[in-house]
Parts: sequence; structure tokens; C-alpha cells
Amino acid sequence: MSCAWPGQWYDGSYMNTKDKDWRFERCVRLLGTSAMSKLAESHVAVFGLGGVGSYAVEGLARSGVGRLKLVDFDSVCVTNINRQLPADDNTVGRSKVELMASHVRLINPGIRVDGFTEFYCRETSKELLGDRPDVVIDCIDNVTSKMYLVATCLEKGIPIVVTLGAGARLDPTRVRVVPLTETHTDPLGRALRKHIRRKHDVSEKQLAGVVAVFSDEPATDPFTEHGEIICGVNCFCRGGGGNARCTRKKHVIHGSAVFVTSVFGMAAASAVVRMLLGKDPFSRKQAYDACGNVVDPTISVAGRQKSKLWH
Repeated sequence: MSCAWPGQWYDGSYMNTKDKDWRFERCVRLLGTSAMSKLAESHVAVFGLGGVGSYAVEGLARSGVGRLKLVDFDSVCVTNINRQLPADDNTVGRSKVELMASHVRLINPGIRVDGFTEFYCRETSKELLGDRPDVVIDCIDNVTSKMYLVATCLEKGIPIVVTLGAGARLDPTRVRVVPLTETHTDPLGRALRKHIRRKHDVSEKQLAGVVAVFSDEPATDPFTEHGEIICGVNCFCRGGGGNARCTRKKHVIHGSAVFVTSVFGMAAASAVVRMLLGKDPFSRKQAYDACGNVVDPTISVAGRQKSKLWH
């Protein structure tokens, strides 16, 4: 029995429960049957399956999205275990794409998964975007590839959600979903905006239409007393470290925590679901009181004091 939300096995009634698949029943209660049918017919591509992308895929699969395209050139490294969903002692050295494809099929056997063990770049872009997904989630950490993916999606009119720097941060409550032009405190977002205008002739208006997930928490410098900053111990990068994208080639590797990276991924999945259903994907605007506390701008001062609704 297909489980990608076909209408024939759920009609809104609670009769003949033995003949129905109830895995998305709680989603139905939240979104309704027509919305779930829409999600089942939707196609979302996720580029990058690390600490952010793997959880974005998880959120989409458990929300009933019917077709996923998964793109990542890499295999699981032992240093991924602290934050990446498919990483454990039994999966080190295995393809992230294959692991995540198997994982989402267990969540929903009726889902369609197209996996590509590829590095996204100018040469692979046509193959990976040729079938025009409904929405793209960018979880790539390479700035050049990230710029090209955003620029290509804008050129083709494909909605895109960009995830920015999730490493070097500890507070998941500071993750926000805003237009790319409104991100701040994030060096990756700043570099992306600066260089994409110059290298890809993207306008400010176009960037304002890009959905971005970012944290307004300042980055924390890595501790290095335990050893080298440069990766290389038990490294399972493709090509044995000879690949230019191997972590051994990076100058600084920031620390990361799963309770932040996973929230980035889930925030991106939430934004995509809302976009597919025609809803506003952005976080509510923040306001601050005289002491710097974040408050709900729609509630009066008297109302906040009365209800004690502080954020």
C-alpha cells in the first residue's frame, strides 16, 4: 500500500481503520486533507546532507512530501557523528545519499527518492535541476557552489530556501527565517550577498525573494587544545583526502552542536512546507523592550505584563 498520502486510503472518516495507513494522521489534524494531498504531489530537492540537510530531509519526509531529490557528494566521516542524522559507528565511510534515501523510505514506503552522489557546481547543475523541483533547500557549505545554486534557481524561477552558518553556535532559539537581505551577524550570509551580486548579476530585489535560515547568535571561535584545527584524523573524505573539497583543505573548522544544526534543518523544512501550501514562510518580526528582552510586538505592554507572555 502506498503511503505518500493517496486520497483513497484516507477520506477524513474514522471508519474501517484497519484498511487505512495512519502514519500522517497527526499531520492531517494540523494541515487538513487537501494540504496533505498537495504535499504528496510536491517535489523538493535538498542539496547537502550534513548536520542541517539531513534533518531538513527528515522534516520533509515526516511531513508527507511525496518526492525528494537528495544531493551530496560525500560519505559519512567519524567526525559527523555528533550532528548528522545518518552518522553512527556502523555507517562511517558509507554514502550519505544512500543512507538518507533508505532512511526516508522506512518513514514512508510510498515516497519517491532520487539520489545523486554528486558535487553541485556549474558542470552538474543542468543534470541536478533539469526536472525543476517545486522548491530547493540549499544546505551547501561551499560558497562558490552556494552562489551558483541560488543564482540558477533565481534565473529558472525555482523557489529556494538558503541555510546559512549553523556551526559555532549554541542557542537554537536564535534561529530565524527571513529574506536573505535581512540576515545579519552571519559571515556566510554577508559573503553570499556580496559576491553573488558581483559574480552573478543578481539584484537586491531578487535576493529579497530568497528565504534564508540563519542565527543572530555571534559565532564562537573553536577550542583547539585537543589537537589540530585541520581535519585529517580518521578522515573518510572521497579520494582519501586528495579531493579539493576534503575537510583537510579547510583552514578553520568550527565546532557544532546537533541541537542547533537540527533546528536549522527543521526550520528549513517548515519554511518549505509553508511555501508549498501558500503560507508565509518567515519568522514573526521581533521587538524588544527597554531591557533588551525579545517580546511579541502584537501584544501591548499592559497585555504582556498581564499575561506574562515574554519570549
